Amino acid sequence: MSDTTTWGIVAEFESPAAIYHAAEKVTAHGYTKVDAHTPFPVHGMDKALRQPESGLGWIVVCCGFTGICLAQLMMWWMNAHDYVIWVSGKEPYAWPSTIPITFECMVLLSGFGAVFGMFGLNRLPRLHHPIFQHSTIHRVTDDRFFLSVEATDPKFDRQQTKNFLESIGGKHVEILED
Repeated sequence: MSDTTTWGIVAEFESPAAIYHAAEKVTAHGYTKVDAHTPFPVHGMDKALRQPESGLGWIVVCCGFTGICLAQLMMWWMNAHDYVIWVSGKEPYAWPSTIPITFECMVLLSGFGAVFGMFGLNRLPRLHHPIFQHSTIHRVTDDRFFLSVEATDPKFDRQQTKNFLESIGGKHVEILED
């Protein structure tokens, strides 16, 4: 008895137009756990797959705002409260002089938010993925386009999904185990 479970089904397509139209047909047929694997971005693929907008922008904005607040708090504490120094008769905490450091902290935390937010949203690092078991997946970095339907999709049925992908032009349609 095997301990493996079905991960999903992957089909190969030969052109950007073919995978785009296949993605439209698959989502129109009611599948929701669908993904496209292509050697370059295919314009409109997100819309064809009915994928929601990425939340990465909100993560970056929140991290940038946190950087602004932390920089201002840090400089207020250091200059106006903890170690007050009057320089040239100016107030210890002169707001305009804090702008460069505030900008730098905003950019720094926004950058960290973008990188680590991308890792989190993409569930990385993942050292192994079941899609690498497909016999021709190595061509995805060169000249082939792949469409995958995960077994967690409510409409997924091994044989019906495989037949459907073949009927819309999928080649090398394979059922992959996790």
